[in-house]
Amino acid sequence: MYNNQDAFDDDDEDDSDWEPVQKHIEILKWFCTNCTMVNLDDVFLCDICGEHKESGILRHGFYASPFSPEVELVQVESEATGREKEIWSEASASNCSTAVGFDERMLLHSEVEIKSHPHPERPDRLRAIAASLSAAGIFPGKCCLIPAREITLEELQMVHSSEHIEVVELTRQMFSSYFTPDTYANEHSAHAARLAAGLCADLASAIFSGRVRNGFALVRPPGHHAGVTQAMGFCLHNNAAVAALAAQAAGAKKVLIVDWDVHHGNGTQEIFDQNKSVLYISLHRHEGGKFYPGTGSAFEVGTKGAEGYCVNIPWSRGGVGDNDYIFAFQHVVLPIASKFAPDFTIISAGFDAARGDPLGCCDVTPAGYTQMTHMLSTLSGGKLLVVLEGGYNLRSISSSATAVIKVLLGESCECEPENIVPSKAGLLTVLEVLKIQMKYWPNLSSSFEKLQLQRAMYSVEKKQKQVKRRRVFEPPLWWRWGRKQLLFHILTGHFHLK
Repeated sequence: MYNNQDAFDDDDEDDSDWEPVQKHIEILKWFCTNCTMVNLDDVFLCDICGEHKESGILRHGFYASPFSPEVELVQVESEATGREKEIWSEASASNCSTAVGFDERMLLHSEVEIKSHPHPERPDRLRAIAASLSAAGIFPGKCCLIPAREITLEELQMVHSSEHIEVVELTRQMFSSYFTPDTYANEHSAHAARLAAGLCADLASAIFSGRVRNGFALVRPPGHHAGVTQAMGFCLHNNAAVAALAAQAAGAKKVLIVDWDVHHGNGTQEIFDQNKSVLYISLHRHEGGKFYPGTGSAFEVGTKGAEGYCVNIPWSRGGVGDNDYIFAFQHVVLPIASKFAPDFTIISAGFDAARGDPLGCCDVTPAGYTQMTHMLSTLSGGKLLVVLEGGYNLRSISSSATAVIKVLLGESCECEPENIVPSKAGLLTVLEVLKIQMKYWPNLSSSFEKLQLQRAMYSVEKKQKQVKRRRVFEPPLWWRWGRKQLLFHILTGHFHLK
């Protein structure tokens, strides 16, 4: 066409008003404050979680309506909780039984690099929980604040290698850096990580010494993926491990760590893999090693004389809810923990198994977390420390954390349910764990035998359903024989129609 430009008469048509599009058309979008999912600009409610575009969750926590903008909530929140806040703000810290570890400087740890999607481990996680506790009149008010300090080098060296500590410290000199593709750091991250670890250590010491009854470490970055030599999975220093050793330094001989984060705490397991004084129990999605981080099978039980002091309950699928978790607590967690008889209990409390979490995709409700916390509070004389780990739906994490702290404060909890019916997958997982762990904890054998009968009942019911289904859809005799065979029998006299 360009070789025959003269064949075209430019005078025939004037197209001087046409100009090619010079700029790329940008599609307007917004990211949900609650779950970080992307939405088109003309949508006001998140397509994934239903949260309003102008959500007030960072000011009012989960008490904010998910369907209304923030401006409509200020008066409601102030009227509903103002009186309660005034009452509890006068509470004396000396009479406080539940302590909270929190420092706003941990909010400075954030991802600097602007990417196509907000990082799920973001400062808003703490803001939403703090807003919920404030709206409920719990903190500040009913709980006392533990002053924050940076963990010392000597304390960190009891958990991590010197090389790992040095690498984290180097990030103070960098505007932005990454340990792994999903584990970021900025110039404030090392300080935030040391504050988080220091708060956990001091809370553990205060609880075991009796200065407070129990506590909640509202900290970030999380820690249970951080091992002896590496940072990974959003984690820099292992806060639960630091707390466990701090409790032992204060006099605890045996420490129990229950990790209900939806991801396996591979770092915590590695740190205490050969330690008989720390019992580590983890409930997590595993799916044959296909779910992050891929570790935590039921056969990982501890090494070099500490076999049985690592207990993994690996779910084989997503969507696991309250019944499966409480069932596992009844038949695995509590029987082993009671036999171990810990002096101090730590919960690695990730809330990413909560309903609505974009990473966990499970179905645990605040009521489920309430029940599990209540069950663990009966151990070690009530000396219980809850350490925040994951959880990436702000509404789920804030409502679940608030429910847990209410248990720590002694609010009444319904009695432990007796006739919990697990899913078939949940039952099979618990049976697998019992079969492996009863070699080290003989008190599990009776429960294993009982559940074997329950599994047999499942099998019988399944067979009965299959037989019934075959009867319902069973074709007639003449159809099953086929036309040729039926004709053969009629002609030879071997078949008589009645």
